[in-house]
Amino acid sequence: MKLTFIGVGGAFTRKYYQSNMVLEIDGKRMLIDAGSDARHALHALGMWYQDLHAVYISHLHADHAGGMEWLSLATYFDPTFVDGSGAKRKLDLFLRSSLREDLWGMLKGGCGIQNIKTSLRTFFNLHSLAANRPFKFNGVSFRTVQTVHFVDDTEIVPSFGLFWTAANGKKVFLTTDTQFSPSSIQTFYNAADIIFHDCETSPFRTGVHAHYEDMKNLPAKLKARMWLYHYFDTPLPDAKADGFAGFVRQGQAFDLN
Repeated sequence: MKLTFIGVGGAFTRKYYQSNMVLEIDGKRMLIDAGSDARHALHALGMWYQDLHAVYISHLHADHAGGMEWLSLATYFDPTFVDGSGAKRKLDLFLRSSLREDLWGMLKGGCGIQNIKTSLRTFFNLHSLAANRPFKFNGVSFRTVQTVHFVDDTEIVPSFGLFWTAANGKKVFLTTDTQFSPSSIQTFYNAADIIFHDCETSPFRTGVHAHYEDMKNLPAKLKARMWLYHYFDTPLPDAKADGFAGFVRQGQAFDLN
């Protein structure tokens, strides 16, 4: 099992692409989030949509879902996108059911096809995930973890991180996007052997991500298990000196077995 960060930057990055990953399990690859930079980030590492078997979408900000129109149309119109028997194939699409309608609302205008009434199922094998119901990809069970991303007027809008166990028993927590709210995800902090955590580093806080200055105050034992990503183009602080495992670099791969 290998997790490769095809990008590690925040939404406004110019250098690091966006925070999307490819998780490979026994030769099958799942793209975790498909931001608007995803095709460039994949290409930079010698990968393309033909190398993928599934995609997971954590939430609908463009740096996490803005590449879905490209992925939909590219796989649909490519006559070579077939399985081993030569049959046309589709990627599996995993997302929480609460995101399904709004995701198609984003894509519908650009995914029209001559003489076809399109939907998400036109392009993907759709798996709408209920709360507290895990899903499986290539034999591994994944739990979606609701985080507090931002508040729209008076409504909390979440992102959905992932928690899973590798073949050797190592427990992995990927936050996707979350405010600094350790109490809301403390259970997963405590359970994980390795944590990949989004982390703002800009001096101008957006308020919708955990910021490095707040993260520094977490307990030392917790920080030692944390790799940080989703940062800005500004110079990075010395995360290892502050007790973290470090900042993930664009293209860095983690052998989770």
